[in-house]
Amino acid sequence: MLDDTADLLHLPQRRNVRLHTLLRLRWLAIIGQTTAVLVVYYAIEFPLPIWACLAVIALSAWLNVALRVRFSLTQRLEPERAAWLLAFDIAELAVLLFLTGGLENPFAFLFLAPVLLSATALPPRITLILGIFAVVCATVLVFAHYPLPWDADNPLELPWIYLIGVWFSILLAIGFISVYAWQITEESRQIAEALAATELVLAREQHLSQLDGLAAAAAHELGTPLSTISVVVKELELALEPDSPHLDDVRLLREQSQRCRYILSKLTELSTGEPFDRLPLSALLEEVVAPHRNFGIAIDVALAHDPAPPMGARNPGILYGLGNLLENAVDYAHGRVEVTADWSDEDVAVTISDDGPGFAPEIMGRIGEPYVRSSKRRRMNAGSETIGLGLGFFIAKTLLERSGATVEFENRAFPDRGAVIRVRWLRSDFERPLGFAAT
Repeated sequence: MLDDTADLLHLPQRRNVRLHTLLRLRWLAIIGQTTAVLVVYYAIEFPLPIWACLAVIALSAWLNVALRVRFSLTQRLEPERAAWLLAFDIAELAVLLFLTGGLENPFAFLFLAPVLLSATALPPRITLILGIFAVVCATVLVFAHYPLPWDADNPLELPWIYLIGVWFSILLAIGFISVYAWQITEESRQIAEALAATELVLAREQHLSQLDGLAAAAAHELGTPLSTISVVVKELELALEPDSPHLDDVRLLREQSQRCRYILSKLTELSTGEPFDRLPLSALLEEVVAPHRNFGIAIDVALAHDPAPPMGARNPGILYGLGNLLENAVDYAHGRVEVTADWSDEDVAVTISDDGPGFAPEIMGRIGEPYVRSSKRRRMNAGSETIGLGLGFFIAKTLLERSGATVEFENRAFPDRGAVIRVRWLRSDFERPLGFAAT
């Protein structure tokens, strides 16, 4: 099921950013830079190369206009193209800082902005390159820059150690905040993709379940015309002479119509009454276990002795979730998997355990999160790449929790080995008709 899920999920792996987003952010930067330069020069009356600063800002504005004319605002830029635009923003800021005091300028921390944007939208490799470029520009500005705009009668002279501290703080901010932003964004992206996979799997399972009802409806609708055909064929057979050349054809037609009626009656039996829409826990477990019995692993199913097992809806989410967990147990088991069901008036519990290596310690606390990977390999595919437990377990856990269940993962107590998964519902949730939300 994990492989099927991966095939179903066709989500873009490359990260990109909309051109419109970059242009809007750059217009905000242009407005802010222009305002700062004009206020410092005209309102505070500090000397600075005003025309050179305005020329650099105008170049950025011209690039914005050119991009707006050349490309559609809805276009999503490839990571490399977006990286060039962000690199231009870093270079433009570096030139402005060179003209206005270098790292003595308090706006030097704006070096962080393009790198932070890259961390949230572009691949890590590009973010690393932009971060290095920003640090190089900051390093150059430590040694080469125009004087900081200040009162000519009382010039500001900052100690060398202070400039080194500013440079070091910029370096740490670019490194730490970028990594933090990338981690948060990556986790959000993985959750979004995993939830999309969950919705896709649930929709497929529900579609397969609906086919049963369609088959029953087709059998019911075809029953009447097929009965009419059978009656007409019988009348034709009686009306024909024994030596008629068409007698064998009519008999064959009667036999085939009877066969069709038998097939339709079997379809109707599958969906009549409760056994198809609602089924006891024992039948539900058998439906989950049956596809996994022929892989060389013994699967033992143990039920409580209570003669009245709970009757649950044939919920696609429960079937897929339990099936996914059982498939993983079969894949990792050395020789045996145990499925135990227990129930009372208050709750219903299903436990799946195996005699395999158990859950790896490094993922034990993160099972159920998407894209968690284990260093262990599957028993059936020992030569394959390291597999990810996270997406399949995330989907199974999400679907089961939507049905009202709680899912717990643990390893057997030493000296026993193997993984144990417990799924527990309130009995009212398990027996709730399909389509009613859990309270």
